[in-house]
Amino acid sequence: MRIGLSPRGTRRLIAAAVAAVLPTTALAAPQERYYERSFVLAANERCGLFQPQVSAALNAAAWQARGAALRAGADDRELAETARRARARAAATPCDSGELKTVGGRVETAFSGWSRTARMTFPGERSDWIANRAVYSRPTWRLVQDSTVGVSPIRLGVVGGLDRPDVVTAVAAWHGRPRPTGARIVLRDASVAPRPWLARALPPQAQRRAVWASSVAAAESELLPSGRDAGQAWRFPAVAAEAIGRLDPREAVAVEFVFRDGSVARSIFEAGDFAAGRAFLAMGPV
Repeated sequence: MRIGLSPRGTRRLIAAAVAAVLPTTALAAPQERYYERSFVLAANERCGLFQPQVSAALNAAAWQARGAALRAGADDRELAETARRARARAAATPCDSGELKTVGGRVETAFSGWSRTARMTFPGERSDWIANRAVYSRPTWRLVQDSTVGVSPIRLGVVGGLDRPDVVTAVAAWHGRPRPTGARIVLRDASVAPRPWLARALPPQAQRRAVWASSVAAAESELLPSGRDAGQAWRFPAVAAEAIGRLDPREAVAVEFVFRDGSVARSIFEAGDFAAGRAFLAMGPV
């Protein structure tokens, strides 16, 4: 027997569709937006409502809403419960309901524009991630954030290109100092310290993990900071992206460069909406 929704349920579903397509600057509470986007994602997973690009756009929007909720004071356990409630509601909504088809149509229309969006900025509290889905034959930044070590510009993000897999990369254009012999990404070790470290600095040494670069080469000109004509590109294994994506958006990520004399130069980045940026890239090239 087909179970219909009440008029109130219909209104809530349509409200979910509208809220799911709003940017994170909308007036609705961030946690409510995360609930609504999680509901639409769960309904799509169960009922196959959308094409892959729209699904990827929704996923990016859900990650963005999660980041906004964390910045507004929610914690991981609250958001896990929010997502559980959203999935339960989606599981109780018939796939063939006219109301859900209305939701699907509105989301499809709203997010279809994302499929043509090549670049997007994911703002943070102090720094932004810049995402780029445009296709280039040479390596380019697909997701990047800028920082410094002293007066030397440092860039961290994801580098890719036509027929070239995405790789987490740090590019350093040194000013007046010897070149390092090694580089590592340092961040909270979630297996040791499950709670976010929100002091705008790295957690204590015992709560950190390091992911060492797997290779280094001269940086292609497209990857260099503006005004620099030479630099080093340090490439990291895939676990680096997964580790950054699991952090609270307010947490710090450091790139540490180790020199022959044992000294270390550290550049601080903000985890921010790195996961949302990667989800945006997953929509595929434009």
